[in-house]
This record gives sequence, C-alpha cells and structure tokens, in this order.
Amino acid sequence: MTGENDALADVSRGTLDRLETYAALLKKWNPAINLVAKSTLDDLWDRHIVDSAQIFGLIPDFQHWADLGSGGGFPGMVVAILAAERQPQAKVTLVESDLRKATFLRTVARETGIDADVISQRIEQVPPLGADVVSARALAPLDRLLAFAERHLTPQGTALFLKGQNFQTELDTALASWRFDVQKLSSQTESTAVILKIGGLARV
Repeated sequence: MTGENDALADVSRGTLDRLETYAALLKKWNPAINLVAKSTLDDLWDRHIVDSAQIFGLIPDFQHWADLGSGGGFPGMVVAILAAERQPQAKVTLVESDLRKATFLRTVARETGIDADVISQRIEQVPPLGADVVSARALAPLDRLLAFAERHLTPQGTALFLKGQNFQTELDTALASWRFDVQKLSSQTESTAVILKIGGLARV
C-alpha cells in the first residue's frame, strides 16, 4: 500500500481498490508473461504504480490519452484507473503489440470495471490516434519516441516520457533530428529519473 505523501494521496477508496485489484492481477500473471521484472514485485506499489500515477496530474484536462508500448500497463493502465474517477469523460488508449500482454490489459480493464481501449498492434502500424497526450515508460530512446509521438499526437498535443539518469544524452541526440519544447520534471519515486514534458514537436 502507498504512503500519504505521494501521487495517490487524494484518490478515493474506490480508485485504491481498483489499483489493488490491478496489482493482484499483475502478481498472478507475471510468472507466465513477465510483465515487470521479478526483482521489482516486492516494491510494486512505489516502483510501478506511484511512478506511473505521478504523471496523471501533469495534464489537468485531456480528452484522449494514448499510452504507447504499455507492457504491463505502466503508466497507461494507472492513468486509465485514475481517469475513471477524475476525468470520466476522457478516452484512454493503450497500445501493446504483444498479444499476451494485451490480453492481460483487457483483463485488468474488465476486472476493475474501467473503460480503456487496448490496441494490440505495433505502434507504427496503428492509424494516427489524434491524442492530446501521449505517454511511454521504458520503451525506446527519445528520438524514436518522438517519431511515435509525431504520429499519434494532435499538433498541439503533449508527450510525457518517463526517463532514467541518461535522459540528457537522449535529449542531445534527439535535438539533431527534432525541434521541441521540453520541461524536465523531477521524479517522485527515483532521484535520478525525470519526466520529460514535450510540446511543440517538429522535425528539423
């Protein structure tokens, strides 16, 4: 269970119940399809759920959030569960090409009673989603993520990418091919990690 001073401190009991259902399903499915590293299961709440939840409040009013390469559902499934309470009118799409992981994500959506659209195709093959927010965590280098974002974001949209300690190197590499505005936001769960909030995306 999470502490009081984190990204989930003000959510309802119903949302926490949904997150706990999600966590239990992940632990049940993980031995078969390796949704997260086994070494992180003991710290599942902070390492994955709170880490994902911290990005939700960065875009206070969205219509369509697309999470790319969702894997075990981080951050996209956490976003979808939080949106069910806080922005029920919004649409959340999770793109995951691995059919077993996509089946897991659909199971979580059904068991938690939330409305999330799971697309089991490769990101570059999915028709442009026209999302106003795109997110990804532990998916690909930044320059590749920006290509995905360009495909699936609206022109005024925002990308949120959770990155580790090598983020500056990835930023420098990406600037050779892309022009964008970026905010580097400190992670609440990992001292060397950041959330890159990116807008104004265009190819150089």
